[in-house]
Amino acid sequence: MLRTAGWARRWLLPWALALGVLLNAAYPTYRHYDFSHSLDTRSYLRLASARFDSVNVTRRYRLPVPLAAGALARPLGALGTPGGATRPTGEWPLRQAFYLVNCLLLGIAGACFYRAARLAGAPAGASALALVAVLSSRWASYAAGLPLTDSLYLLVFGLSYYAYRRGPGAGWAVALTLALGPLAKESFVFLLPWLAWYGRRALGWRGQVAALTLGLALLLAAHYWVDRAADAAPATSVTNALAHVENLSYSLRRAFSVKGLAELFSVFGLFWLPVLAALGRSTGRWALAPVLGWAEAGLLALVAVHMLLSGDLARMGYLLAPAFTAALALSMRWVWGQLTAPRPERAPPGVRSGRMP
Repeated sequence: MLRTAGWARRWLLPWALALGVLLNAAYPTYRHYDFSHSLDTRSYLRLASARFDSVNVTRRYRLPVPLAAGALARPLGALGTPGGATRPTGEWPLRQAFYLVNCLLLGIAGACFYRAARLAGAPAGASALALVAVLSSRWASYAAGLPLTDSLYLLVFGLSYYAYRRGPGAGWAVALTLALGPLAKESFVFLLPWLAWYGRRALGWRGQVAALTLGLALLLAAHYWVDRAADAAPATSVTNALAHVENLSYSLRRAFSVKGLAELFSVFGLFWLPVLAALGRSTGRWALAPVLGWAEAGLLALVAVHMLLSGDLARMGYLLAPAFTAALALSMRWVWGQLTAPRPERAPPGVRSGRMP
């Protein structure tokens, strides 16, 4: 009984908080987004309907979320077709299914963000506030409300950072990451060295090899199935992956422009300010010391690689959410301490410090 209550407090409550925030925040995006403006969303809608031949090779093998949405759309479609021009008869069950699946997955990722912040030393209240702040980002609403697969990749990053923070006892998180990661996104290959090193306390290298073998087997099976269904040559996926290198120069120019810097700031918006304020003071840096290590530096470098290769700076920048949640929670605690700290009393007029008249 006590173990169940402890598990609920550690995982179920933050997941419920994250899910509640996402279902509300992402609903306008799901309900009113103009899908004609996004090639990605149209591709994943087709992928959920098993129309592999009409999906760009970049997104063709990211199957878990679209297949789950496609399976959920069947019973949703049986409920009847709501009226309204913004919910076409043929697509509204799929759109709603993506919304529900993505909110569920990103809610689990949010629970990982919360747990990592707690393991970094942040109090429960500050961790919960930081989680709500991070999930208020427009990119969380984007990932949860639209037919995309970002939610699964954010879960992969959340599990990875949680496993690093937890160490022994989080082997399941490393194993799940290695099994899901290859199918979540091709750029998972860049996370592998970081996870192998910083996840080794949670799961030894033998266990990591076994879990990664399962993940690669699932990826190969997906490639074989999709290539046969789409009548595509297997080499096209490799050629497409290498073509992303061409995005580097464009991404660098964009990142160092005024518009690019504003886009990067918009990832977490004004919630950068408590972290920057803490970094600007010696006491603040001491408070942030648990998240100023080599693991966070490596994670920041990995996110930068994703940003440069994709060309979508802000959207990929949101992958920093697990570590940023911990940093924000710790900085909130520091700011609160600064605001509530007793101030030294002033000496009355005519009285010098340390002396009586």
